[in-house]
Amino acid sequence: MDMSYLHHAGSAFATIFVVATCTMRTMIPLRVFGIMANVLLIAISIPTHNYPTMALHAVLLPLNIYRLRQMLQLVQDVKKSVNSDLSMEWLKPFMTKRPCKAGEILFYKDEKAEDMFYIVSGRYRLVESGIELPVGAIVGELGMLSPTNERTQTLECIEPGMVLSVSYSQVEELYVQNPEFGFFFLRLASARLFENIDKLEARLMKQDAPALPMAPQHA
Repeated sequence: MDMSYLHHAGSAFATIFVVATCTMRTMIPLRVFGIMANVLLIAISIPTHNYPTMALHAVLLPLNIYRLRQMLQLVQDVKKSVNSDLSMEWLKPFMTKRPCKAGEILFYKDEKAEDMFYIVSGRYRLVESGIELPVGAIVGELGMLSPTNERTQTLECIEPGMVLSVSYSQVEELYVQNPEFGFFFLRLASARLFENIDKLEARLMKQDAPALPMAPQHA
């Protein structure tokens, strides 16, 4: 077989794949087409002895596969959280550690919101509602959904501990890369909002419940 013909034909197909990746707006199809282009260019490079091209795409291929697997796993974890315990463990790889001291205010009501927090240890309280947040809870996501991006409550640390933080811009990047992630993230955040509302209503009902009359004391 004419190697020059094979080279030109393969290069033409590879160019089509590369151009297609430029038209992709989301990360998963972009990675899929990138993998296909890597495999094709490696296959072309072997018979034509184009070793630099082969080496380049031999490096890019596992990277594209890893990123694709990472994004698919992220979407799967978000779906699982929506259908189970509303956990946001899947966000931890994208977050940074922040130690907190007792009495420290992590954010104030009505201030501009730029990040959300995952509670690793310690005790924290939403001041206005009096709700204490357990370890494993995420807080601050509502500011991202608010039209004004403002905090709806004040968060205070009442016992030293550690939180993980992630900026809204990082979450937005994940959404742009994969709209399916964004859809399930909104469902998850909405479910957590309704859960918080139910907790607050239950607490108000408990506070408003009339006290039972005490039984008369007999000497």
